[in-house]
Amino acid sequence: MRRLIALAFLALFLLPVAALAGAPVSLRADPSDADGVVTLGDLFEGAGAVSGVRVAARTGTSVVLDATAVQVLARRNGLEWGNPDGIRRIIVRPGQAEPAPAVRRGSVQALAYARSLAAGEEIRAEDLVWTRAVAAPADAVRDADAAIGMVARRPLREGALVSARDVSAPVVIQPGDLVTVTYQAGGVSLELQVKALGAGAVGQVIPLQNLSSKKTLQAVVTGPGQAMTGPDAPTGQALAATRIARR
Repeated sequence: MRRLIALAFLALFLLPVAALAGAPVSLRADPSDADGVVTLGDLFEGAGAVSGVRVAARTGTSVVLDATAVQVLARRNGLEWGNPDGIRRIIVRPGQAEPAPAVRRGSVQALAYARSLAAGEEIRAEDLVWTRAVAAPADAVRDADAAIGMVARRPLREGALVSARDVSAPVVIQPGDLVTVTYQAGGVSLELQVKALGAGAVGQVIPLQNLSSKKTLQAVVTGPGQAMTGPDAPTGQALAATRIARR
């Protein structure tokens, strides 16, 4: 009898905890809003009574939301989104939001092109959308930040999944350009104007020619008309990380 009473008391004690647990929700495959106001219902399936809670205003053709901030707001309103795919940005476009189609078992969330792109065209945030696919390519781009600001290597079709072989960093130095190269070592920094002998994007190593001596050197491209060499020069990987962080 005492055991039954103890179990009943324990059940009553746990009820408030269960009531406070967030309702699990999933992110819509292609979030959109119809009136310029993005709500929790526009972002999540199963938002229920808090569907009308405002998240952000869309003043342009799209709005890019920080996924962590959205996750915190959802939790404050009793929704639990685990972000299983590790999304950093949520892109919301205009249009009448519709229920996402049923997801087949084993399907994955993947990044796709929201419109067709020509070769050499820069990829912007509004050109990308999260969708569902049965499988993603081995070199699938899983973070929108890694694609935004890049350029298309070839014509890309609307709806196609984004892969690393589709994009490349934009070329900022062309052969024959005058380039300011900085030699950096042990806190000492020297600058010299040289001529580019090859094309390069930020982070790539290109050959350069000294205008006076005609000798050639190798340097890492750091920006339009800028390059760096020497023991303390940043690597291409470090420059790529800096490019993403500054967006």
